[in-house]
Amino acid sequence: MFPFTSSAPASARARAPVRSLALAALGLVGLGGVLAGYRALLNHEFAAAPPGAPPVRWPAESLVPRAPGRPLLLVVAHPMCPCTRATVDQLAVLMARVRFQAAAVVVFVRHASFSEGVEGTELWQSAARIPGVRVVSDPNGVEAKRFGAYGSGQTMLYSAAGDLQFTGGITASRGHSGDNRGQDALVALLSLSATAATAATAGVATKTATPVYGCDLNHPERAP
Repeated sequence: MFPFTSSAPASARARAPVRSLALAALGLVGLGGVLAGYRALLNHEFAAAPPGAPPVRWPAESLVPRAPGRPLLLVVAHPMCPCTRATVDQLAVLMARVRFQAAAVVVFVRHASFSEGVEGTELWQSAARIPGVRVVSDPNGVEAKRFGAYGSGQTMLYSAAGDLQFTGGITASRGHSGDNRGQDALVALLSLSATAATAATAGVATKTATPVYGCDLNHPERAP
């Protein structure tokens, strides 16, 4: 019996480990690229806008409509911000949870550069369909500046007396719906105003500020 010998030339056998190492290196480079892309995506999703600076008392000069004798949820948004879809979705959930404990107004910023009104945008129509929510246009962002809002989705709760009780966002990250601290805090605060507080509810209600995950109100194409 003849001993087994490889039919491949010696030079080919020598190149095999080199080729394997090269493929492994390319695989590592590709994996690194995937990980870098995933990290960039996470950084974008959790990049909060600058914190808002709303007045502690409802500004007397504001033209935003209020409901006498009721707390008011005020949401300032950009009609072209894709991240705000989640905010509108969460506002619908929030209003269903608090029912008629508060009125709500969504203020859509309208800059002079808009060729058309904001009333026809999908976000406007979606917000307008939420029971208990009123939607208004804010030419040149006058009200947004008045309420110190920087990021689309900035949400504020003012008491019936006009005192600021909450400021922040009602999504857990950019463009993602679901349970979040802002929504829980608002539900707790509105429950406190309607019924006696339990110890658990009072603990959640102390969270009166949360990050806003939305686009720049002046430049929605820019991440905060």
